[in-house]
Amino acid sequence: MTDSNASTKRLAALTNWVNSLPGELELKPDTLSSASSDASFRRYFRIQAGPGTLIVMDAPPPHEDCTPFIQMTKRLEAVSVQVPKVLASDLGQGFLLLTDLGQHTYYDRIKAGIDDPSLQRLYRAALHTLVEIQGASTDGLGAMNSARLFEELELFEQWYVQRHHQTTLSKAESDMLQGVFGTLTEAMTAEPQVLVHRDFHSPNLMDCEAIDGLQTPGVIDYQDALIGPISYDLASLVFDARTTWPEAQQLDWAIRFWEKARARGLPVPADFAVFHQHYEYSSLQRNLRILGVFARLNHRDGKSHYLAHIPRVLQYVRQVAARYRPFVPLMRLLDRLDGISTEVKLTF
Repeated sequence: MTDSNASTKRLAALTNWVNSLPGELELKPDTLSSASSDASFRRYFRIQAGPGTLIVMDAPPPHEDCTPFIQMTKRLEAVSVQVPKVLASDLGQGFLLLTDLGQHTYYDRIKAGIDDPSLQRLYRAALHTLVEIQGASTDGLGAMNSARLFEELELFEQWYVQRHHQTTLSKAESDMLQGVFGTLTEAMTAEPQVLVHRDFHSPNLMDCEAIDGLQTPGVIDYQDALIGPISYDLASLVFDARTTWPEAQQLDWAIRFWEKARARGLPVPADFAVFHQHYEYSSLQRNLRILGVFARLNHRDGKSHYLAHIPRVLQYVRQVAARYRPFVPLMRLLDRLDGISTEVKLTF
């Protein structure tokens, strides 16, 4: 069966399911329209329901499993994080009916040219929500352990270096890269561990109306949450792969988060300079992985639009790698791949 035929058949199954749902939901199946998709097999549709709208998630088995999404929704609701409510489900077919958190993500607002006071309001609300997330229960969750972190980093060599740049590393370069990976995983697993969203950034934060006077973002795409380093989600936010933030802005939001986390009693270091290194190391691990993932999405999955974000991600990698002595050899490799020469100036 071709991809087109499979997609048509899948949409027909989804429409049939929507038609089978209770009449009191006031669903209008003929209004079903694409809302968004992501880097996985999941798709999202918006549907008219009475005077408002709802979201239908299509997560086709065996590629996707809705159960973690439902479980994590309950976990985040318990700490007052604004997440979609599950109104109906068919786990066998991989369909969920969800409340609609709105049509505009933080990324949409940024692309539209949001003014700075509004931007600061949105991101300070996101920092508040991140503190709430990190206070959520981690019972029964898997962990971002050394093996998982190392496996993620290997995507950089496999897909960004070898496939994207068509480059084979020398043994010395390969050994060097393994050493860099080891340094990062050791540092990240030594941090205090909390619930980690793993993609806490502008495309997964919704600009929602205030509830009871409190402006908080809607949070989506959290089904892959794990136990991980407390600095990781902040790194996702301030080193956003889709939006370039100057270092001064990164620091402003990082300090605000650190202050909020300390006030809440979360296990951040007492010295901000220590925490600064922690979230920069987390960002380096994350962005090396993202370089591999974006290259894979292009070369394996035909999603070439992800290539547009690679220069930004690479610049974030360079920002951090140039600052710390253990990553000087990584900078040399990046220079070789890009055919440039960069003077490395160390801070630490």
